[in-house]
Amino acid sequence: MKQAIYNIGVENTMRIIGGKWKPIILCHLKHGKMRTGQLRRAIPNITQKMLTQQLRELEDDGIVARKVYNQIPPKVEYSLTDYGHSLNKILEELCVWGEEDIERRKENGENIILLNKEDVSNDALPYAD
Repeated sequence: MKQAIYNIGVENTMRIIGGKWKPIILCHLKHGKMRTGQLRRAIPNITQKMLTQQLRELEDDGIVARKVYNQIPPKVEYSLTDYGHSLNKILEELCVWGEEDIERRKENGENIILLNKEDVSNDALPYAD
């Protein structure tokens, strides 16, 4: 097994959940199971290739579970594992910090739109791929 060396614990955290898309994927999955199409609609700027890659990496790290239903057409659901749920507190803090920063920047005159949570919630997305 290859040896990993970290100078600080956050390096490992960032190895697992770092990057542009993983925290966003995880924030959506913390609300419940989602299919690939739902994730694509919730994260419109991600490509299918990148979504698949990021989900596979999160699955390899034990953060996300992939459930395949034996049916035609194929149905695949993604959800957080119990281990993945241990990130919820961190993810919530990142969301709150981001929302507060958006408000601060808006108060300083920046033109920023934050979609309502209802706009991207699981309930607002059709359950189909």
